[in-house]
Amino acid sequence: GMGGVGKTTIAKAVYNDISYRFDGSSFLNNVRERSKDNALQLQQELLHGSLKGKSLKVSNMDEGIQMIKRSLSSKRVLVVFDDVDDLMQLENLAEEHSWFGPRSRIIITTRHKHFLTQYGVQESYEVPKLHDAEAIELFSWWAFKQNLPNEIYKNLSYQAVDYAKGLPLAL
Repeated sequence: GMGGVGKTTIAKAVYNDISYRFDGSSFLNNVRERSKDNALQLQQELLHGSLKGKSLKVSNMDEGIQMIKRSLSSKRVLVVFDDVDDLMQLENLAEEHSWFGPRSRIIITTRHKHFLTQYGVQESYEVPKLHDAEAIELFSWWAFKQNLPNEIYKNLSYQAVDYAKGLPLAL
């Protein structure tokens, strides 16, 4: 889905709701930006969360790959890779599904649907923009702490909602 539509928010909600069912879990946010300078840190976070807090020191990327394969291949884990836009960003974190144990789940948020196909994603969900009624309600809750705008702000509220084009972050 497009930026601001709520992909990360939905992924966090799902993660928070089901992570307790797994042997370990990791939510790696903002992978697109962080993989530029902190790919090693992302590997450490993946291992730390998935191994329920065990701290493993990763010295280099190749060592991190081997630790991920060795440590997680027998564990049922939930991993969220948030804001990914290139296969290379996942190459050192989860190049193959076999790196994780059976019944593990990987959730990827991205703006690029074709990327998911390249990675071999089995199921995808495109987050839709809000319909007008949902958009006005969200806007009203944030602006007025009620589900509809006050009559005197009604026209201005609808103009703001129209300008935001159904994007929750813009609202």
